[in-house]
Amino acid sequence: MATRLVQINMKAHDATALGRFWAEALGWALESGEPIGTGVVPFGFDYPDPSAVCIDFINRPEPKTAKNRVHVDLATTSAAHQAELVARLRELGATLADVGQGDVPWVVMADPEGNEFCVLEPREIYKDTGPIAAVVVDAADPRALARFWDEAMDWTLHEVTDDTATMRSAKGVGPYLEFVRNAEPKTVWNRVHMDVCPYPGEDLEAEEARLRGLGATDPGIDQSDLHWRVLVDPEGNEFCLLSPR
Repeated sequence: MATRLVQINMKAHDATALGRFWAEALGWALESGEPIGTGVVPFGFDYPDPSAVCIDFINRPEPKTAKNRVHVDLATTSAAHQAELVARLRELGATLADVGQGDVPWVVMADPEGNEFCVLEPREIYKDTGPIAAVVVDAADPRALARFWDEAMDWTLHEVTDDTATMRSAKGVGPYLEFVRNAEPKTVWNRVHMDVCPYPGEDLEAEEARLRGLGATDPGIDQSDLHWRVLVDPEGNEFCLLSPR
C-alpha cells in the first residue's frame, strides 16, 4: 500500500479571487468549484499526475494569524527571469514579505491574502519541476518528519541533514517536497496543508489505519460528513487522505 502527494489545500476568504491570482501566477487553468472552493491545475492536466502538485482553494472565514508552516517555492531559469517574475507577481497583487530571511538570493513574497511564498534564484535542481519548484514544510526535526512521510508515501527520499530533508516523486518529475528546520512552535490550524491520495483499487480505511500505525493521529474534529479523512502528522501538521483515484 502507498499514497502520494497530489495537491496542497489553501484556505481563503475568497477562493475564486485567490485561485485566479495563483492561476495567473503559475500559468495554469482555473477550475471553479463554487460555492466551496476553486482548483488550479496545469492546462490539459490529467489529475492526479506526479508531474504537478495542484492547489485547491477552500473558502473559510477564519483570519490568518501566523506565518504559514507550509508554502511553495517558485522556480526561475535566470536572474532576469526571477526579476521579471517578481515584477509580474507584484502587478497581480503580491507583495514583498519579511519573515526574518535576511540577505538571501531568493525573494520572499505574500499573495493577496498574505500567504507566504518564495521566488527562488535559478537552481539546477529545479530546472525540470515546472513553475512550482518545491512544497516546503517547516519542521522541528526534518529527519524525523521526513522519515514519517517516506514511509507514508511512495516518493523517493533524497538529501537528508539535520536542517533539511528532500523528497520527490519516484518517477523523477514534478516539484520536490522539502522539510526545513524551524524552531517556532505550531500554534494554530494550518491554513495550508497537504492532500495525499491512495492509488486506484486501494482501500481508504486500510490506508488510514496504515498511516496511523506510522504515527499519524486524529485532529479531534467531527468527520462524519466527510468522504475523505483528516489526519495529523507527528509534528501536528494536518493533512487530508483523499479517496483513492
